[in-house]
Amino acid sequence: MSAEQQHRDGQAADPGPRSLAQALRERDDASLGALLRSRPDLLHPVPTDVTQLATRAGTRASVLRALEHLDRFALQAAEALAVAPDPASYQELLDLLAGDDGDEEVAGALPATVALLRERALVWGGEDRLRLVRTARELLAPSASHSSPTGLGPSVAEATSGMSPGRIQAILTAAGLPHTHDTVSAVAALSGLFADRERVAELLEGAPEASREVLTRLVWGPPYGQVTAEPAAHLRWLLDRGLLLPTTPGTVVLPREAALSLRGGRAHRVPEPTRPRVAVAAERKPQVVDAAAGGQALAALDTVEELLRSWDEGGPAVLRAGGLSIRDLKRTATVLEVPEPVAAFWVELAYAAGLIASDGGYVEEHHERHDRPDADAEGYEDEETRDARTRRRSGEAEHYAPTPEYDAWRDLPPAERWAWLLEAWLPGTRAPGLIGGRDGRDRTLSALGPGLDRSPAPEVRRRVLELMAGLEPGQAPDPATLLERLRWERPLRSAGPRREQPEPPRTGVRPAYGGGVAANDPEALRTKLTEWALLEAEMLGVTGRGALATHGRALLGAEGRSEGAGAGTVTAGSARAAVVAALLAPLLPEPLDHVLLQADLTAVAPGPLVRPLAEALGVLADVESKGGATVYRFTPGSVRRALDAGRSATELHAFLDRHSRTPVPQPLTYLIDDVARRHGLLRVGAASSYVRCDDESVLDEILADRRATALRLRRLAPTVVAAQADPRTLIEGLRAMGFAPAAESAEGDVMIARPHAHRTPPRTPPAPVPDGPPAPDATLLTAAVRAVRAGDRAATAPRKETPQAPGGLPRTSPADTLATVQAAAMTGESVWIGHVNAEGAASQRLLAPLRVEGGYVTGYDHTADEVRTYALHRITGVAELADEPDGAEPAR
Repeated sequence: MSAEQQHRDGQAADPGPRSLAQALRERDDASLGALLRSRPDLLHPVPTDVTQLATRAGTRASVLRALEHLDRFALQAAEALAVAPDPASYQELLDLLAGDDGDEEVAGALPATVALLRERALVWGGEDRLRLVRTARELLAPSASHSSPTGLGPSVAEATSGMSPGRIQAILTAAGLPHTHDTVSAVAALSGLFADRERVAELLEGAPEASREVLTRLVWGPPYGQVTAEPAAHLRWLLDRGLLLPTTPGTVVLPREAALSLRGGRAHRVPEPTRPRVAVAAERKPQVVDAAAGGQALAALDTVEELLRSWDEGGPAVLRAGGLSIRDLKRTATVLEVPEPVAAFWVELAYAAGLIASDGGYVEEHHERHDRPDADAEGYEDEETRDARTRRRSGEAEHYAPTPEYDAWRDLPPAERWAWLLEAWLPGTRAPGLIGGRDGRDRTLSALGPGLDRSPAPEVRRRVLELMAGLEPGQAPDPATLLERLRWERPLRSAGPRREQPEPPRTGVRPAYGGGVAANDPEALRTKLTEWALLEAEMLGVTGRGALATHGRALLGAEGRSEGAGAGTVTAGSARAAVVAALLAPLLPEPLDHVLLQADLTAVAPGPLVRPLAEALGVLADVESKGGATVYRFTPGSVRRALDAGRSATELHAFLDRHSRTPVPQPLTYLIDDVARRHGLLRVGAASSYVRCDDESVLDEILADRRATALRLRRLAPTVVAAQADPRTLIEGLRAMGFAPAAESAEGDVMIARPHAHRTPPRTPPAPVPDGPPAPDATLLTAAVRAVRAGDRAATAPRKETPQAPGGLPRTSPADTLATVQAAAMTGESVWIGHVNAEGAASQRLLAPLRVEGGYVTGYDHTADEVRTYALHRITGVAELADEPDGAEPAR
């Protein structure tokens, strides 16, 4: 037995429910819960009854969101129902999707698709009376001004609604049909002609070749065309026979019935009942993939650490509009030795992880205040906002800097630091690839600035990883087929209704990061988000050589995920991070406590160094190159930097002896001793500033040097020279002349110059922009279904006729109200009450009074499914329930 026959046999012969509310009311609790799970926007707030749930499910915003979450075939089925008769039978829907020749794949997939549309309350009705909800039909059906997403235009009846009866009769005559007595029968006869494939073929046998070419161009849409006041002969032939019908002056349309006959009954050119398969581009050993991903993860940690180290004493200034300037981004890219778009990604990742932030809160006040619970419409300012206002008034510039969380992050093991970054990357909604592009107001999007949040980003990112996890370990997906799969799963994501038109050929995903995307091009945005997800996963080490690594699979929370988009759940963030860190740790090399000193004044670190050694060596030497091994170079400037930090020559020699696996080269020993011998020979203090030296000849040399002219030096004593430059400028000038001065305190002691780390006040990472309401958990679903059922029982309970106030509320006198509720409390019966709350909102409640005292009635409210107390003076009236044949009464 075929799938469609089983589907028909499983349906009842009755016409089904008469409304969407009745269809929802007939569902069981599990089915109602499935609807609320698939459309969580219906839960905010929880509907009071099934009627309100049905009304909310038919609103434009909710229907648009539901359509956006359909796959391509489900959307095609909805589009076909929009152009089918209302209501339509299952067979009519199947014929529109499979065509006259039939399609086994369509027939096999359609029952599950119709069930999906029913579950999401987009389709309701019996087997022979399938109805698309009215709002969805309005969105997807053609009109006189635009075609359907299928490329079909209006029907004959719709296109001829304003046409004169004489003109319609003339079309019948030209088409070879007999005259009729009224317009309705004439339109029906013309519709029947166009719906008959054989009769349409006979009619077109006598058509000019140019006329058939016009129909060929219009048949798959768009079905509209332009004609002049005096159309050509081949167009006149089509107009006379109704194959082209006028819609507006100068515009004609191909009627839907005629287009379907020419299409062979298909609503779509290419039905897509099966999801595209993700092809494998390459296969590699899983061990190779994990090793490559581990190496890239280590490189990612080094890059983020280098970024934060370069901003440790205070980073670039915050633009007035928020974000980094182009110049600061270029400087950061130079420090990290990466292209600017890649540097922007690392900056945004550190920001999302809560490792960097603005030190004054200016950006938060201007761009995040609307998301903060402590900033309300009455002008309340929290401490950070007041601090930012004070800083601006004092003229103090605000800068980006590491947060206190950076110190905690830096002390973690490497694998845990990497998991910290990934926990921020995966759910983040900021899209660094947009940096450099333009927003909707044609303003440049800057790193760390506003306007970078894109709510589809987390879904695309996760779905890309899920599809990669669906392949065998070591298999790298073909990016083009991966993108095609995502397009099939979410064809309407953040775009308008899709139009049936040929798609341009695709040559694969271009391996480039950044470059921005048009603000009004959702299809291009989704394509870019997919490309960026692949590139970011590779840069972070989630993938290796294009395939998902073992720790990348653990990032999803499970090895196997459902084929449906977004199906399944992941483990809690902390537990998932621990699992990921445990899998990554063996792939990362152990930190080393030694280096290899070379005779050319370099040191080679054959791997990552323990933190104290790396920090000390970073002061004593300059990094010359990075990679599998880091090369440090010793220079007079770097050695002087270590001496300025308070190290003596003896300590530097001991440090190198202790941490070098090779003997300390003699040139390095000489370099340290030579710089140390000259270090501090000159002393600089504040006069504006002065130079003090026991060797008078050195001062004579300085005064004789023309490069010292800008310092405006003056000899005060044989061993003291005063300058009109500040001490810092004086020190830099003397160093440029080849000397090694040391700063001096007011007491005459040598000042030790150590870097002062700058930290922001405590900051929270930016919260992702939610893509609609969050998915409800099982507890919320159970409570919501229970509340809807209780409210529906209360709303549908029969009641006796009683006078009504405006709005349909029961109306009784205060004395009658008191007597009725007292009697109901004594007998245990339920009554209808009309209630107006303190805000003036009126409602009807089904109440089972328990006690009446002190001007209040307390009872079980069946509408709210809980015990409540109401003030008697706010009750407009009371109505008793009508007697039921079976004596049924709402249960308490």
